[in-house]
Amino acid sequence: MTTAVAPKTQVPDVASQITFAMRSMGVAPIPRNYELFYEAYIGSNPALTRDLAALGNQATQEELDAIGAQHFNHGSGRAFDEAHTRITSELESVIRVLRQEQTSLESYNRLLGETYSRINSKNTSSADLIQNALDLLTKATGDTMAHGERTVEDVVQRSNEMDQVRRELDEYKRIANTDSLTRLSNRRAFDDRLAAVFNNPAMRPITALVLADIDNFKKINDTYGHPVGDKILATVASVIRANVRRDVFVARTGGEEFALIIEGNTAEEVMAIAERIRRTLEATPFKNSRTRINYGPVTVSVGICMASSAEDAGELYHKTDVALYGAKNSGRNCTVLFEDGMQKEFTKSWLIYKG
Repeated sequence: MTTAVAPKTQVPDVASQITFAMRSMGVAPIPRNYELFYEAYIGSNPALTRDLAALGNQATQEELDAIGAQHFNHGSGRAFDEAHTRITSELESVIRVLRQEQTSLESYNRLLGETYSRINSKNTSSADLIQNALDLLTKATGDTMAHGERTVEDVVQRSNEMDQVRRELDEYKRIANTDSLTRLSNRRAFDDRLAAVFNNPAMRPITALVLADIDNFKKINDTYGHPVGDKILATVASVIRANVRRDVFVARTGGEEFALIIEGNTAEEVMAIAERIRRTLEATPFKNSRTRINYGPVTVSVGICMASSAEDAGELYHKTDVALYGAKNSGRNCTVLFEDGMQKEFTKSWLIYKG
């Protein structure tokens, strides 16, 4: 590889582009609409992109919701709204209960003060004084204890209900961040995780981004059809997941592209992990058990970049993509680690491996 330094590529502001597209179509900037345009922008769901484009510049909210219901049957946007409403309601109930408890304690405090006043009174006989004091304290203490027990029960119930809502929210988030075909994390979850890489500078020298792209996948789809392509994607995903530790983050970031964020390993160790995945896929049979049609061989090209070679998440992704192109340019079915000087060498035919 020659060593030439290319100017840093400007990373597009995805959020701004999505917001601009929504504004151009007159679409309300609410979360569930943003989700539609986000998925259309990254291109992970071509059918959604086509349906959204077909609406033109006069899309109604009903039409957008219909597309959302069709492509996101988990209804995560509405689910979050409903869960937020439920949590707000439960918190208001807890506050009311605690305020009632405060009122009860204030009443108890007044009774204690009244009892103290009677004890200090010189106009009451000792027997009557003690009896009245005992009656007041017994009643006040009993009422306060009973009220306190009811308060505890009420707070426990509300806490349990809020915990249930929290679990539901966790499940909604899991679904919203999961690719429905491969069951791996999706591009949304990947973007969040990649940004988090730069939260801990000490981890950057032993953290790597790995991009793996299935070779000639368009030819597979064109030859055997998209259902076969989907099965191959699912199999590739399972092979990748089976060949890394459980704590390694694995996502499907595009049509036939997968990403791994590996923490706690040197560049040499990451290369070994990537090579293990590549060789396992190369040796995996892709056959139809009924028709005996052989769809293989299925191989991947892999690009790697250590986080210490980048200043931010955008640059890390860009440099890993450059390494991935290097693997494609070197004949496919190989692994390339990013090195300084690769950028200019691979810039001329930047998108040759796409599609």
